[in-house]
Amino acid sequence: MKHKLLFTCAFLGGLLAVPAAGAGTPSVGDYRAAAALQARFAVGTPYRYGGSSPQTGFDCSGLVAHVYERAWGLALPRSTDGQRHVGRAVKRAQLQPGDLVFYNTRNRPFSHVGIYLGDGQFVHAPRRGQRVRVESLDTPYWRARFDGARRLDPPAY
Repeated sequence: MKHKLLFTCAFLGGLLAVPAAGAGTPSVGDYRAAAALQARFAVGTPYRYGGSSPQTGFDCSGLVAHVYERAWGLALPRSTDGQRHVGRAVKRAQLQPGDLVFYNTRNRPFSHVGIYLGDGQFVHAPRRGQRVRVESLDTPYWRARFDGARRLDPPAY
């Protein structure tokens, strides 16, 4: 059984990033799917203020930076304040998997960030004592605190 688990992990590890050069030109959808999949693999990781890896735990902006480094090889700013300036603004109704979603959770605009997964769901590292999880954009708490969204362009585009 241990060998099956190792094989599965090794196999899935190869699916988490966009295909290498020469393996065909990846589409924008491939990039978005890679980011969303990488974010889903972080679910269950403990929250840790300042954390930026599955080994140390994640805070919200550390999760976002880790996902895009792994999925796209893209180095993002480490803070939500820095991340709110990358890419371009998109309306809530136009969200696509991989878009960054921002919230006011500390009576401060853009104080929290997550990654949109599609179907009204986003992944984020909520707070101390919690784990990375998937939630709905439409819960009253998140709907009331939505500050905006940003779309990143894949490195090849």
